[in-house]
Amino acid sequence: MTAPRRQAEVCAPLPAAHAAARYARHLPERTLLYALVQAHYPDFIARLEAEDRPLPEYVREEFETYLRCGVLEHGFLRVVCEHCRAERLVAYSCKKRGLCPSCGARRMAESARHLVDEVFGPRPVRQWVLSFPYPLRFLFASKPEAIGPVLGIVHRVIAGWLADQAGVPRDTAQCGAVTLIQRFGSALNLNVHFHMLWLDGVYDANVEPPRRKPRLRRARAPTSAQLTQLANTIAHRVCRHLSRRGWLEGEDESVFLSDSAGSDDGMDGLRMSSMTYRIATGRDAGRKVVTLQTLPGDAGSLEGDAGKVGGFSLHAGVAAEAHESHKLEKLCRYITRPAISEQRLSISPQGRVRYQLKTPWRNGTTHVEWDAVDFIAKLAALVPPPRAHLTRFHGVFAPNANLRAQLTPSGRGKRPAGDAAPVDVSAHDEPRSPEQKRRAMSWAQRLKRVFSIDITTCAHCGGAVRIVASIEEPTAIRAILAHFEKHGALEQAHYRPAARAPPPAA
Repeated sequence: MTAPRRQAEVCAPLPAAHAAARYARHLPERTLLYALVQAHYPDFIARLEAEDRPLPEYVREEFETYLRCGVLEHGFLRVVCEHCRAERLVAYSCKKRGLCPSCGARRMAESARHLVDEVFGPRPVRQWVLSFPYPLRFLFASKPEAIGPVLGIVHRVIAGWLADQAGVPRDTAQCGAVTLIQRFGSALNLNVHFHMLWLDGVYDANVEPPRRKPRLRRARAPTSAQLTQLANTIAHRVCRHLSRRGWLEGEDESVFLSDSAGSDDGMDGLRMSSMTYRIATGRDAGRKVVTLQTLPGDAGSLEGDAGKVGGFSLHAGVAAEAHESHKLEKLCRYITRPAISEQRLSISPQGRVRYQLKTPWRNGTTHVEWDAVDFIAKLAALVPPPRAHLTRFHGVFAPNANLRAQLTPSGRGKRPAGDAAPVDVSAHDEPRSPEQKRRAMSWAQRLKRVFSIDITTCAHCGGAVRIVASIEEPTAIRAILAHFEKHGALEQAHYRPAARAPPPAA
């Protein structure tokens, strides 16, 4: 018990600015979401088995790895300060993309940083949001392979319109876009829709001399009438394509999904209930979920300018100018955010799970409620199937685009012979090797960017820290945690004696 006192005497106090941003483990096992999943996930599995509706293995894995994410009892790293010998335990994370808020927040920070610093750079960007009718949402959730061709249709329609607005011939116009395929709505409902970040203009491939950075020709913001026309064109072409593939049947107004539109993974019932705000399991299956309402708001202020045709809705009202990098990063974080916000999750006085909507609906609805097992069913419907890509790059940002190396700050992609470096590099960026550019953000880099916490420095003395061991064996895990618990050490920082010289020879 004398070691911590000795270390406190050696460590110099940190400046106030450094001490304010101190890392602490987020303790997922103490959150409401973790408690709900831990208590009611087994009941959800039992209810599905009683109804002869097995849950796919990838959904089971999502829940089981979430229950181990960030929990010290399932493994951790030992990190020690090289100066004062203060020690910290860092738990492993699941790195899943379905329901873990912690890993989703890390991925959000990394994706936003990548898009702003490595893809768009200082250029004007506009967000286009396209949502679909309920039958197509179900189709895209059940058959992810249907998304790619539909996204190609949407890209060609918008790219052609941008070329016309900028006065550039369509056959020589070069556009750039990144699409984030979002699977959830504000009420934890399954809602597959596209968030597309487009360069607010086009490049002309024939006007600019070779080996010179092309100039972006700006396009005017779309009006409500133009959005409606674009939505009509997209709806017509998408429905025609899906009919040719055999996923839609009927003609004109009588169009419906064919029998081949479902999946074979046993999730169709959960998906349909999630999309239509209905109870998925139990004796009340099929009934509408409970909602809480207030006075209806102003519908016009909630909708904004949008083009709506037959269930298709196209928005394009949010844009960031070239100098608004902070606004662009905020927008990128919004569209790459995790599905679940723990701050909006609570328990009602009646013991039901309550979730607050981000924005009230037009009818005044502010919250939705489920019983605990049906809440787990809603989470299961949001888990994306394996190998389903949720981020797509188009035009000049596509992997094999000829202008990608010239126009992106990262400089990755094809480059004309003789060009040794990317043309567009921000002045504040430090030179990096190709290996560093390909490397994803580390956990420490994410913490520093999002929360201004430098995990690579000691929270007590400011010294450098390093990983000394990776603990994965259950016996070793129990022994180390029992030692810290017995000696009353803090969870976020532990101490060990400083290194000593070997005893003198006799």
